[in-house]
Amino acid sequence: MDLAYIPSPSTGVIDLGPIPLRGYAFCIIIGVFVAVWFGNKRWIARGGRTGTVADIAVWAVPFGLVGGRLYHVITDYQLYFSDGENWVDAFKIWQGGLGIWGAIALGAVGAWIGCRRRGIPLPAWADALAPGIAFAQAIGRWGNWFNQELYGKPTDLPWALKISEGPNRVAGTYHPTFLYESLWCVGVALLVIWADRRFKLGHGRAFALYVAAYCAGRGWIEYMRVDEAHHILGLRLNVWTALIVFVLAVTYIVISAKVRPGREEIVEPGAADAEGGEGAEGGDVAVDADGTAARDADRAIASDANAGPDADGDAGRAEDSAAEAPEKSGTAEAAKNG
Repeated sequence: MDLAYIPSPSTGVIDLGPIPLRGYAFCIIIGVFVAVWFGNKRWIARGGRTGTVADIAVWAVPFGLVGGRLYHVITDYQLYFSDGENWVDAFKIWQGGLGIWGAIALGAVGAWIGCRRRGIPLPAWADALAPGIAFAQAIGRWGNWFNQELYGKPTDLPWALKISEGPNRVAGTYHPTFLYESLWCVGVALLVIWADRRFKLGHGRAFALYVAAYCAGRGWIEYMRVDEAHHILGLRLNVWTALIVFVLAVTYIVISAKVRPGREEIVEPGAADAEGGEGAEGGDVAVDADGTAARDADRAIASDANAGPDADGDAGRAEDSAAEAPEKSGTAEAAKNG
């Protein structure tokens, strides 16, 4: 008899009248909001404008969802296109099935489009988003808990996940691989935040660190899963994908650090001017009150320097007139008194 285990929800859907509220979808949506919110804070700290992250996410998120679904459907095509299966189910994203590899790859294409439209570098934007994406994955993995899917091998550990009888699953207690990956993603996010502060990562290296760290965990977590998957040389396809992407990410970090060391000084052209413009208006008020506007003085000096001989002559005559004014005033006063 199992004395302790993690229960699974009896259903992943709550019907609110004609509207079905799905736990899987909620986890994905909450994860996206967290990624954008946290990414925006990091982007502003790097010198960017408020709202830029969200504007680019409008491109990245739809592309990412399509890419994630395409990767899942292509790598698990037998679930939708085999005899007895309904190919229409390939479009039912709420039933689960988003491949992170496809989501990141196609999401990056959407982000690239958004960055080009805003005139900002994609690597800098990706660096700002990296920890937020890891947090989003940590939240999104709980969608698998609602759907009772992607669990590991049978176990009687106190933190085992209890699975009920259902289509393509056998009742029992299994390793909660969704929980392992969720906790790993939180650790990845914290690692990227620490490393970025400690080493001032730039030019996409913070994002590459996120990718490498995630792949390191995904490899051993994937190895524990018991759901059907394609195997190559005895290893699951996603294990090979994690290994290859890990090597590419580490290679990028090493080469990028040598070719483009340091961090970008400007991540969003014009952002500093926009921030300074608001303060400049307040500064003008104080300057006018003192009567000592440094900017006006600079403009006057530049104007005198650019002026020709006539301007110098006019300036001289103006000075002479100013000097004669007290004398004339005194004469007039003396005549009046006399």
